[in-house]
Amino acid sequence: MSEKVCSHHKSKRRKFLRRCFAGFLVVSFIVLFVFLIIWAVLQPKKPRFTLQDATIFTLNVSAPNVISTTVQVTINSRNPNSRIGIYYDKLDVYANYHNQQITYYTVIPPVYQGHKDVNVWSPFIYGNNVPVAPYNGIALSQDQSSGGIRMTIKINGRVKWKVGTFVSGRYHLHVSCPVYIPLGNSKNNGIIIGSAVKYQLSQSCSVSV
Repeated sequence: MSEKVCSHHKSKRRKFLRRCFAGFLVVSFIVLFVFLIIWAVLQPKKPRFTLQDATIFTLNVSAPNVISTTVQVTINSRNPNSRIGIYYDKLDVYANYHNQQITYYTVIPPVYQGHKDVNVWSPFIYGNNVPVAPYNGIALSQDQSSGGIRMTIKINGRVKWKVGTFVSGRYHLHVSCPVYIPLGNSKNNGIIIGSAVKYQLSQSCSVSV
């Protein structure tokens, strides 16, 4: 008789667990469905970045595999969303030449960007005696002689989206700003500031989130 009671209780327990699991699935589906509808209505867009200008203080090849660089860049970031705010947790800015990093990371502190807001940053990025592949040192010397250099200003960081009081998890942000700087043509294309030359660029950047 006791065995029948135990099996009866086990059967009830299984039914209860199945109902709980089914209820959990239904609630999860409803929450996900509501979230997707809200996301579709809001239509979130990636922030837009523009490299406005670059001021070259130092760009030297002291040896075939050693580069020293000091550049100040002005970066414009715009939030195109009318209902979504953006938290930038931290942004690391640096320069690449021929797919090789030639400066250290410069950190832009965390900041919140409201709806349709624009932020402008002017960080210094530099690297003293940075070792590079020998062919990059030779290529930089050749570019300087020919009157122009192509490099890429990179920005890596993390962002969070804010809708009302809801704040999402962190997403990786990757920004790439390819730029051509006409070195050697400063009289026509750059503004001389002391020992530096400032170049107006207005170069749009690719953004990946």
